[in-house]
This record gives sequence, structure tokens and C-alpha cells, in this order.
Amino acid sequence: MDKIRNLTFLALAMILAVPSSFAQFKSWIGDAREDDASNAHSIYRQALKAEDWDIAFDNWKVAYDLAPAADGKRDYHFIDGVKIYIHKFKNETDAAKKDEYKQNIDRLYSEAIQAYDNRDIKPTKCGDNAECYEKKKGYVLGRKGFDMYYTLQAPYTKNLEVFIKSMDLAGNDSEYIVFDPVCAMLTYQFEKGKITKDEVLTIYNKMESIAKWNLENNSKLGQYYDQAWKAAKAKLAPIEPDIFDCEYFKPKYKKTYEENPDDYETLKNVLGLLKKRGCDPSDPFVSELDVKWKKYAAEENAKRQAEFEANNPSVAAKKLYDSGDYKGAIAKYDEAIEQETDPDKLASYLFSKASIQFRKLKQYSTARNTAYKAAKAKPGWGRPYMLIGDMYGSSARSCGDDWNQRLAIIAAIDKYKYARSVDAEVSEEASARISKYRASLPDVADGHMRGKNKGDVVKVGCWIGETVKVVFK
Repeated sequence: MDKIRNLTFLALAMILAVPSSFAQFKSWIGDAREDDASNAHSIYRQALKAEDWDIAFDNWKVAYDLAPAADGKRDYHFIDGVKIYIHKFKNETDAAKKDEYKQNIDRLYSEAIQAYDNRDIKPTKCGDNAECYEKKKGYVLGRKGFDMYYTLQAPYTKNLEVFIKSMDLAGNDSEYIVFDPVCAMLTYQFEKGKITKDEVLTIYNKMESIAKWNLENNSKLGQYYDQAWKAAKAKLAPIEPDIFDCEYFKPKYKKTYEENPDDYETLKNVLGLLKKRGCDPSDPFVSELDVKWKKYAAEENAKRQAEFEANNPSVAAKKLYDSGDYKGAIAKYDEAIEQETDPDKLASYLFSKASIQFRKLKQYSTARNTAYKAAKAKPGWGRPYMLIGDMYGSSARSCGDDWNQRLAIIAAIDKYKYARSVDAEVSEEASARISKYRASLPDVADGHMRGKNKGDVVKVGCWIGETVKVVFK
């Protein structure tokens, strides 16, 4: 303790203000007060480990004032001074004091870099290797950028400049701690329009290269670089679509797909994202997913269509009708009729069935029975009677001699008239049919030859079998 006190008093006896700059930074080697400097160094280093900040500061100040370059091989007195002032800055409430500490931190970082430039500090491993000194300076700047971001709240523009210079100098030896703050600042600066897409890409590619090199070549810390880079890149998510092309997104999307290649929801999402990011459709990976998705979509659509048709036989019936399978269509309409409880839908299905039986299969009697069922299911609907009228009119020529053929026309006109009487919606159409067939009514002379007068009730021959009142042209 006496030794500590003596060194503390010695520190207070020296110049109180830490010099703002040095042309040269001397070491304690060969200095008359080498022991004092070395002892102060040992004491403050131990105090730092114990977080005894007051003793650490007092003895650091002695060591720094006597020998800023320590033993000439290490930058401890600059960097440890930064640590001490960082602690003071965090625990200070007085704005003027905080500003003073901030200036001291900046100065100490600058002096460390100057000491490497001057070769006042010559790490054993560097020797005369100029690149080694550049990397040391880059390391210092990386730590400075880190403190500027997390503690000193420096402006992002200046902060980024420090980090970029750090990576330029340190290259692949840059610490992985730079990735996270740099990515966070890039996102903010780009969103605020303070940095361009090309500038973001340049910095991104620099960090990507550093992370990749260390993963492949740094057996001790490679995994830390990889993990730090992956975490840092997540901060770029808000600006990714505006910055990167397909090649950036493809590895990530490919990994997502390969984790669950049989999940078609994943396939759909990944393919959609690849297309959204502007990936070339001819890209092998995109093409592979596109072919797989189209095959799945076709199979799934067919499956769903089959399920839909199974639950909606009237839809299947229409499909079969369009394909020319009229008997199959009738079978499906029978299913629909069996299941249906809604009168209007039931009538519609019966009418469609009757129409097929009549127009496509020429099953006149069967079609007429089905049409009557449709009319019964939906009272006041004239369309089934119009259909029966069409049956009579179209089959008239096959109903025996000329007289019976003309009686069939009367039967057809009667159905059109009835349809018109119960359903105004078919009135115009029914009237047109009646006008069309009026010329085909029996002649008066032909009726008289048969002893038939207007209003006489007669039976129509052939399949029709209706009774009608004679009407002449």
C-alpha cells in the first residue's frame, strides 16, 4: 500500500493535464525512471482487472506520463487509458466533464495510431513488416469505432468513416465486433438517404469477405466470425430488397427450401420470393422449383377439382356434357337431384337432364317426364313447357301422315301458350315460336275432309299421345 500511495503522490506531483499530442512517444526502456514507470504499469493493470478504478487511474497516469509507449512493444498505455476514460464517461453526469473525457478518449486513440506510425511501438511480431503496423492501426480504429457507436453516440457518418478505415487497414484481421454496428448504421443511413446503394454494397462486400476468409482460415475464431456476420446481416433486413440482387437472396432461400423440400407451402413461398427478387427464370434453382411447383399445382388442382365435383355433381355433369359424355352427364345430374333440397336448384337440374335426354339422346318420352318433374318442382316456371313444345315441334314430321304431323304442331303451340300464361319471362320467346309454327297448322279443307271442325277434340298420334282442340290456319 505504501508503494501505491507513493506512486499516487508522484502522479499528483506531475503535470495534471494529459498532453494533447506528442511528436514522439517514449518508452521506459533505458529511462532514468524506468522502475517507476514499470511499477505504475503493473499496479494499474492489476487494479483494472479488479475494477478498482481510482487506483487504476492514478497509476495509469504515472505510467502514461513517464512512458506513453510502455516498453515500446505494446499500446497498453493508450488503450488502457481509453478503458479508464470510458468508465469515467459512463459514470459522469456533468456534461462538461463528459465532453472532456470524450476528447481524451479520441486523443488517446489518435496517439496510439501515431505511435505505430512513428514506430515508437514496435510489436515483436511486426519487426519491419509495414503491413503488420497497418493492421495494428486498423485494430485500434476498430475499437475506436466500437466505442463511438456503443458509448460515445458519435454521428453515424463519422463513425462509419472510422470503421471503414479500420477494415481497409486491418483487412481480414478486422475484429468481428465491427460487423453488427456497421450493419445497423448502414441500414439507418440508407433509409435516411444519407448513403447510396453502391456505398452499402461496397461496405457489405468488404465485411462479407472478412467473415468468409476467417471462417475458412481462422481455426481459432472462424466460427465466431461466422456467427457474428450472420447476426449482423439480419440488421440489413429492412433494406435488403432495395440493395441486393437475386444472388444475395438465393443461398438463404435455398437453405430454407432444402430444410423441408417436401413441404409445398415452403416451395410456393420460396419460389415466390425468388421471383420477387428478380431471379432469372432460367436459373437452374429457380427452374427446378418452378417445374416442381407446376407439377404439384396441377396434381393438387386436379385433386381439389375431383373433390369439388364429388361434392357438387352438377358441376361434374356440366363438365361431362361439354366433353360430349351425355349419359355420364345425366348420371351426375341424377346424383345432384338425389342430394338437392333447394326447389329452384332441383328444378334446374331436372330441366338440364330433360334437355340432354331430348336434344342429345332423342329420348322424347323420357325427356317429357323429366321436364314435367322440373315444372312440378318449380311452379310458375315456363321453361319446362317451352322444352316440351320444342319436343313436339321437332318431332312432328315423324308423327305419321300430314294430318297427324299438323296435330303435333297444335300440341306444340298449346305448350308454348301455356308456358306464356304462367311465366312472363318466356312470353316473348313463346310468342315467337307460336308465330313460327302457325303456318304449319292444319288446313280447313283437310279438316273437313276428315269431318273435323274447329274446336273438335282429337288425339295426337305417335309418341306424343296428347289430346288437342283442332285449330286451323
